[in-house]
Amino acid sequence: MGGVFAANMTGNTVLAGIALAEGRYPDAGRHLAPLVAFFIGAMLARLLLRLWHRPMIPILLEAAIIGAMGFLPLVNESAVLVLAFAMGLQASAITQFGGVSVSTVVVTSTLARTADAALDHLWPAEGGKLPVVATPRLLLMTWVGYLVGAVAGGLLLHLVAWPLIAPAVLLVIVILL
Repeated sequence: MGGVFAANMTGNTVLAGIALAEGRYPDAGRHLAPLVAFFIGAMLARLLLRLWHRPMIPILLEAAIIGAMGFLPLVNESAVLVLAFAMGLQASAITQFGGVSVSTVVVTSTLARTADAALDHLWPAEGGKLPVVATPRLLLMTWVGYLVGAVAGGLLLHLVAWPLIAPAVLLVIVILL
């Protein structure tokens, strides 16, 4: 929203750096604030994992936050901070699927690991000189999930009064499965 991202901390970091370099300190602050919210959310998820050892707890908290977003009278800047906090919860709560490290928030690293896995599949490294990454299929499915989610989110913005209810419900369904 307005060039500030709820889940793209790389973009926020780069834009904050540019704003600082150009002396646009209020703009830099707008980009740094979601980083702090994301960081706090990630720390809370880690704390919850230490206490209960179940990713279900931070993900259910994330689902509740996202589900409530449509009903709260928040301005865009506040909404981005709340969503960044929720994305931080998810980023630390879900880091592996079946023992394979997969990011559920960062598209860039998932796409890079997909390329790594695809090349390793097509041309295996000799003698295990490179670290093993997930299968290309798992990583590709993860990236396609991002893309499908983005398309669905874009469509929901125009079709539903409270579009954030859908991802909140999906998070609960995933946890229950």
